[in-house]
Amino acid sequence: MKALTWHGRGDIRCETVPDPEIKDGRDAIIRVTSCAICGSDLHLYGGFVPRMESGDILGHECMGEVVEVGRDNKKLKPGDRVIVPFTICCGACRYCQAGQWSLCETTNPNASEQAQSLGYPTAGMFGYSHLTGGYSGGQAEYLRVPFADVGPLKVPAGVPDDQLLFLSDILPTGYMAAENCDIQPGNIIVVFGCGPVGLFAIMSAFLLGAERVIAIDAVPERLALARKLGAETIDDGEEEVQERILQLTRGLGPDAVIEAVGMESHGQQTMMQKAASFVASHTASVERPFALNAAILACRPGTVLSVPGVYMGSVPVAFGALMNKGLILRTGQTHMLRYMKPLLDRIERGELDPSVIITHRLASLDDGPEMYDTFRDKKDGCIKVVMRPHG
Repeated sequence: MKALTWHGRGDIRCETVPDPEIKDGRDAIIRVTSCAICGSDLHLYGGFVPRMESGDILGHECMGEVVEVGRDNKKLKPGDRVIVPFTICCGACRYCQAGQWSLCETTNPNASEQAQSLGYPTAGMFGYSHLTGGYSGGQAEYLRVPFADVGPLKVPAGVPDDQLLFLSDILPTGYMAAENCDIQPGNIIVVFGCGPVGLFAIMSAFLLGAERVIAIDAVPERLALARKLGAETIDDGEEEVQERILQLTRGLGPDAVIEAVGMESHGQQTMMQKAASFVASHTASVERPFALNAAILACRPGTVLSVPGVYMGSVPVAFGALMNKGLILRTGQTHMLRYMKPLLDRIERGELDPSVIITHRLASLDDGPEMYDTFRDKKDGCIKVVMRPHG
C-alpha cells in the first residue's frame, strides 16, 4: 500500500509499504477513505518530537471502511464506516472507566520510556512517535486499529467524509478547549491562533453560549475565516495584542482565553517581554511559547486559560503572572470518546459544518509531501489539507 512516511526533519515521502495485518483479536483493519494533515504533524515534520524513526507512517486524523476484524471484536464488522480517534483506549483501565480517555494506562507499549519524561504513561496514539507507542498512522491506504472494539465510532452512510473526518481529532479538541472555559451566556472568549483547532474552538465557544469571540492570528486567510464564523479579529502582525484586547473589552478583559497555537508559535517580542521578562534568558528550548505567554497576559485575574496547543517538553512560562492572577489552567490531550458521538449528533442536526475549514483536497497520497510544505508555510491560502488515499 501507499503511505506517507517520516525520514527525518523536513523529509516526508510517499512510499509503498507492507499492508497492515490483524495482530490481536480486538483489532480491525480499515480502508482509509479520508485523512488529513494536522498542525501537530508539523511538529514531527520539524523534528521537534523525539523518538521518531525512519519509515514511520504518519497521520492521526482518518476515517474509513472496515475490511477485516479480529476474532474477539464484536463491535465492528466488514463494511462498517468508522471514524478513528487519534488516541487508542482500552476501555477497562481506571482512566478509561473515569472518562479520561487520553490518559489510558494500557495502550502505550512504550509506557516505561514515556514515563521517564512524564512521570506516568498516557494513551497510545496513531502516527505520533515511539514515545506514544510507535503505532502506524492513517496517512495511508489502510490502517490497523488496535482496541477497535472501543475507539472507532460508526457513522451513517449518508453524511460526506468532509463533514465527519475532523471528529477524529481537531473538532473534539476545539470543543473540549471551549468547554474547559466554563462558558456562560454573555461571555467574551479570546482565542489565540486561527488554525483548524482555533477555528473549531471559535465555533464551539459560540455553540456553548459565548456572546463574543475575539480571535488572534497573523495569517489573512485564517483571520477572514474566523470573521466568517462570527469572531472579531486582531492581526498580531499589525496590532499590539494586549492593548487591542483591552480596547475591545472596555478595559475589563475576557472571561476566558484559549491558546490554540502550541510550541512553534511566533509573536511580538514586546508582548513576550511584558508577559515574562525572564524569557529571553531561556531560549535554549526548541519550543517557542510566544502565544502561551501572550495568552497568560491576556487573561484577567481569576479566569480560565485553556490550552489545547501541543507542547512536548519544558518551556519558559510566565508563571508569575499565572500564579499572581490566580488563573485556572486546563489542558491535556482530548478525551475523544467523550465528544465524538455528541458532536456527530450536532453535525447531523445541521448545527456544525466542519468542512468549512478545508482549503485543499488531494485525490491521492502522491502529493502529500509537497502539501506538508504548503501547510507549514501557509502558502496558497492553505488552512486544512484533506487526502483521499484511494481517489
